[in-house]
Amino acid sequence: MTDRYYAACCQTDFPCPSDRDEIGQRTRRMCAMAEQTIVGYEPFHDVRLLVFPEFAHAAPIYDSVEMLRKRLAVEVPNEHTDAYQALAARYGCLIQTGSFIETDPDWPEVLFNTTCLVGADGVLSKYRKVNPWIPWELHASPHDLDGYADDPFPVVDTELGKLGVAICYDWLFPETIRQLAFQGAEVLIRVSAYMDPWGATPPMDWWTLFNRARAAENTAFVVACNQGAAFENYPPFSWPGGSMVVDFDGRILAQADAGPGEKVVVAPIDLAALRAERHRRIGHDMRSHLRSEVHDYLGQPWLPPADAHPLTGETIRQRIDLARKRSGIEPDSATGENQ
Repeated sequence: MTDRYYAACCQTDFPCPSDRDEIGQRTRRMCAMAEQTIVGYEPFHDVRLLVFPEFAHAAPIYDSVEMLRKRLAVEVPNEHTDAYQALAARYGCLIQTGSFIETDPDWPEVLFNTTCLVGADGVLSKYRKVNPWIPWELHASPHDLDGYADDPFPVVDTELGKLGVAICYDWLFPETIRQLAFQGAEVLIRVSAYMDPWGATPPMDWWTLFNRARAAENTAFVVACNQGAAFENYPPFSWPGGSMVVDFDGRILAQADAGPGEKVVVAPIDLAALRAERHRRIGHDMRSHLRSEVHDYLGQPWLPPADAHPLTGETIRQRIDLARKRSGIEPDSATGENQ
């Protein structure tokens, strides 16, 4: 077990691929970035955890599941995770991959937005985005699938501590990140493609706000890597970067300047300090203070699971409309009254 090491957010800026044959170029560049970071910082820092952003391999640029499956989806593991495994074996590191558009023969009608934790022995965990950025994303959530048996919130006990990950929009749901914390996560990893105007600069610096809040409320380190693609590379959005590492009190340990472009930001992860504080603290220990029984909203249905696949923009909006009626945001069309 390593009590202290360094984590690196490796922010990318690639043209968006239109076909899976282009993914290999991105993988080779990310392996080069990882190797340059490990070797270049070696006289100063022991970089052992490397994190890449959401959509680093491919983005959902087509407007149907059929076209995404035909052009961009890949099974996981694959030759790209094999390349990361070889790198991890060479340098004794762990790599949290940028996300893939994943197809799985066990779920032939759906696609997932998936990131993997890769080590010397291969894929250690696979996380599928629980809260897709609807209605724009057509990926399915494990929540949508009847009979889904895998743990939607895997936490891996590694030599670098207990690591949990969630993807981008997941972080706007405190319940998702808290689930990882209650499953033991000490380092919360964010693989993200957070676009303007919700970036790293005031007045709407949601990126910084939520990263710091999730760290403080769960007494955990946050390693958050954001997409740094320029507007022309991943339209219709621009991606502000600002990748960052936050400590368990919400202090920013390191952050890339806001703006597009390849950037690497490195900061220490001190597990001994984290564990000592978790053990020592009685006040501001929000997990042990949680009165879960009094918060009954999670026992109510809000956004319904999808009842048909593949997903379309229209069926997603129908489900959102129902959730808005359930929550009282929209009046019920039959009565004209809020529910």
